[in-house]
Amino acid sequence: MSIFSRLFKIGQSEAHNLVDKLEDPIKLTEQGIRDLKKDLDESLRALAEVKALRIRSNAEMNKAKFKTEDFEKKAMSLLNSAKEGKMDTAEADRLAGEALKRVQQAKDNHARAKAEVVKFDSSISQLQSNINKVKSMINKYENELKTLKARMKVSKATKKINKQLSQVDSNGTIAMLEKMKDRVNEEESLAEAYGEIANESKSVDEEIDAALENVDATSTDALADLKKKMGM
Repeated sequence: MSIFSRLFKIGQSEAHNLVDKLEDPIKLTEQGIRDLKKDLDESLRALAEVKALRIRSNAEMNKAKFKTEDFEKKAMSLLNSAKEGKMDTAEADRLAGEALKRVQQAKDNHARAKAEVVKFDSSISQLQSNINKVKSMINKYENELKTLKARMKVSKATKKINKQLSQVDSNGTIAMLEKMKDRVNEEESLAEAYGEIANESKSVDEEIDAALENVDATSTDALADLKKKMGM
């Protein structure tokens, strides 16, 4: 519990700073919650035991009250019997005296049991208050644990990305890109050169055919003009 208390019984911001420095804050927090739950179980068991004692003392108190009333009635009955001549007066006084002794014993038991009930009620109230506090702490720290796990996940992911970024050689990357640009420029220039060579590689036959097509077209136009003049 000492580590757990050190972790959570300080301010929330300070707790987060401390958690960041711990080797394994998740396991540490989980252990602290397990310790709290163990304390809760012990408190619940103690509460049940005190309630059982309170029930027993309350029963003794009620029993003592009944005996007090019962022996008082018996003492009065004995005295009435002597008064009515049904019993010897001396014997009635003796038995009535014994009954009154029982009455006093019952009153003492009633007072003792009543004091115990009051004491147990106080203990039950205190235990219940502590149990409620522990339950509240467990609920709070379980929520803290969820947040802590989420923070750890984000922290690990961020650490991984930053580590990867820190290992990137910016100069080397730029040099590689420049080489790629030069290579693309070379490929484009080479493609253009091949295009020019293709245009210059027409065969002589193709050139002759093209020239004849132009001549034939010219001769046809001249013949048409001549026929027009002759009225043909």
